[in-house]
Amino acid sequence: MADIQHKRQNTAGKVPVATPNIGPTGMVSLETALTAAIGAKIRLQTVAPTSRTLEGTLFTVSPALNLLTLSTSPTPATEASTYHILPISALQSFNLVSLPSPTVPLPPLPALDHAALQSRLESTIARLKAEEARKGKGVSREAQEIFDRISRTLPTRWEGKDIVVSDAVVIEAPYRPEDCKAGTGAAKESLTRVKKVLEIERKKLSEKTGAARPAIPAAVPLTGPRKGG
Repeated sequence: MADIQHKRQNTAGKVPVATPNIGPTGMVSLETALTAAIGAKIRLQTVAPTSRTLEGTLFTVSPALNLLTLSTSPTPATEASTYHILPISALQSFNLVSLPSPTVPLPPLPALDHAALQSRLESTIARLKAEEARKGKGVSREAQEIFDRISRTLPTRWEGKDIVVSDAVVIEAPYRPEDCKAGTGAAKESLTRVKKVLEIERKKLSEKTGAARPAIPAAVPLTGPRKGG
């Protein structure tokens, strides 16, 4: 088992290499050392603050993209592997554990489920669009917090700077109970309920804001010697 440790130095991205026949300077770049180790089993350590140690087969290295791929194959090797894609610049050091064996091929890449990937992509896009739609444009922080609080109880969306609740009631700025208006065909009960919810949430918000303010100390009367006494 070879135990060759490569550590990044401050000398123009060069690392010392403890192997013979590498040239008169005894120095090669980290990218060159990694490229020469493709197919070998290595142990690497990443830099702080997310320092961790990984051991596996160096699957590929791309100096142009500043990335490497490490395959941590389970036992037996016929099982699916886990691949870690890491920035080369995130490496603190790496040790060559064993040389690549010409008789043992690298583990094959697992087949990609394109349908699952597309579904995951569409789900992520839909979630991000929904999160963006929940953010009011050009409204105050208080208005956004009122929106967020009401939406926990009732379906709520923005229409410009107005808050639309249950597609039946519109709350206009400054978002008080008296600013609630029933939409066309909306039941009176819907308007009453939204006003009540808004009143409760504004009260909670007011109490929260008041509690967050530091208490003002009471004035202390100055005392001193009385005149003529």
